Amino acid sequence: MSKHSKEPLVDHADVQAFQRDGVVILRGVFKDWVDPLRAGIDHNMQDPGEFGKNYTKEGQTGQFFGDYCNWQRIPEYHDFFFNSPAAAVTAELIESETIRIFHEHVLVKEPGTAQKTPWHHDQPYYCVDGSKVCSLWIPLDPVDQSVCPEFIAGSHQWGKWFVPTKFTGDAYVRDGDNMEPIPDIDAERANYDIKSWQLEPGDCIAFHYLTVHGAPENLSSQRRRAFSARLMGDDATYVIRGGEMSPPFPGLEKKLTPGMPLDSEEFPLIYS
Repeated sequence: MSKHSKEPLVDHADVQAFQRDGVVILRGVFKDWVDPLRAGIDHNMQDPGEFGKNYTKEGQTGQFFGDYCNWQRIPEYHDFFFNSPAAAVTAELIESETIRIFHEHVLVKEPGTAQKTPWHHDQPYYCVDGSKVCSLWIPLDPVDQSVCPEFIAGSHQWGKWFVPTKFTGDAYVRDGDNMEPIPDIDAERANYDIKSWQLEPGDCIAFHYLTVHGAPENLSSQRRRAFSARLMGDDATYVIRGGEMSPPFPGLEKKLTPGMPLDSEEFPLIYS
């Protein structure tokens, strides 16, 4: 398990930006992990897990591959969670004494992929309540700003929860959660502070589970492989949403009841 670092891994300004905007760019933090994670993604794409998907619709060009919850079977992912600075970086950003794994999510947009990732925020998909939560989106290829995911600064503080959207574009069926449809962001882009960056392999976009984001198509000639580490801090607790959740974590409801800390083998403690 990761221990406290003697030297801060992120600047105070980065912590302030994360808290204020719900998203911050960290340069080069994971450059030493690019090759291992590329190898892990190669393994993952050759042998997808039970949740592996090709989001590309019939007749569309390119390929949009996604998969998650494979860190226990893919050694490079396991090694990243337990031996990289990810947990310590997250602990500083979310100001948490402890960090647990929620899951990893791999997203690959091959060159010429015309499919966008719809605007959404992540926490409504999840069985997680709490404010000390963070995803680390790590590109494993150079990413032109025109291909970079886009994040709406401050949207984690809107006090709104939006109905989850499948990456194929269909909304989830949800009953009793009092969530609202996400606004048409693209129709009113000028009304939002939308952030994106030119990225190099090993950079990292850290963002809150409630930060609204989406991603453009990849019409470039460059692959866009990304590894996302989803992590949780001190106040994360278990919740059952009013309908389908993603990832589903079959059987978890037999181990935990709503309001309990997410203290189970699915979510190991990796930083204290």
